[in-house]
Amino acid sequence: MKLSRWYLFLAVLLAAVSLSFYLAQVMIFHKPQDTLFYMLQDLAFVPIQVLLVTLILNDLMVRREKKALLNKMNMVIGAFFSEMGSELITSLARYDPEFSDLAPLARPGPGWKAEDFALARRRLSETEHQIDSRRAELEDLKTFLGQKRPFVLGLLENQNLLEHATFTDLLWAVTHLTEELQFRASLKDLPPADHQHLSGDIQRVYGLLLGEWLGYAGHLKESYPYMYSLVVRHNPFDPEASVTLQ
Repeated sequence: MKLSRWYLFLAVLLAAVSLSFYLAQVMIFHKPQDTLFYMLQDLAFVPIQVLLVTLILNDLMVRREKKALLNKMNMVIGAFFSEMGSELITSLARYDPEFSDLAPLARPGPGWKAEDFALARRRLSETEHQIDSRRAELEDLKTFLGQKRPFVLGLLENQNLLEHATFTDLLWAVTHLTEELQFRASLKDLPPADHQHLSGDIQRVYGLLLGEWLGYAGHLKESYPYMYSLVVRHNPFDPEASVTLQ
């Protein structure tokens, strides 16, 4: 990596200032041996300074920055599920003939812990969703995704999401499914091969969406219990869920 002229100038300037102080000390006190002694003593402490500053303090700062970035990303993910994610789960579930069997895995309760969310997310990821694009009206899905397309594209412009690969993959999968539906002038009487292709696109979005929803719910359970309560009462996996407290 090439150093800029500004860095070189700063390095030379700082070295010159340090040298001038050492020379001034020798000229004033006339004790070059003492000056050399303290110079070597200072140099001996440099590796410890590197250890403290570069390894320990820098590591603490990186962890703090990652935590702050994670909070920002979860705010964006929360906006996604509030705006369209939860409704999208309900829409795509109509294409899943085994949704009733799958739903109990994603019904977190007040007593769920981090390991419960991790286990449920792993089980959902291991499930092969048998999506059939002929089970529900594709035109409704096309209209819904078309309306939300500007919102999704706006999320993709968020630089914070570059650190969250799985959610970025979800947004790209949603964008692709939207384009597949939008580019078809009519979704009536599609050939079997076309239905199979769209089933694969829906399945991709569906699988990523379920995992991200559980991850987001787990984050709220840990950091924002009051928001987690609303998510549980508005669970798209629970047809009997109600936001009204009984």
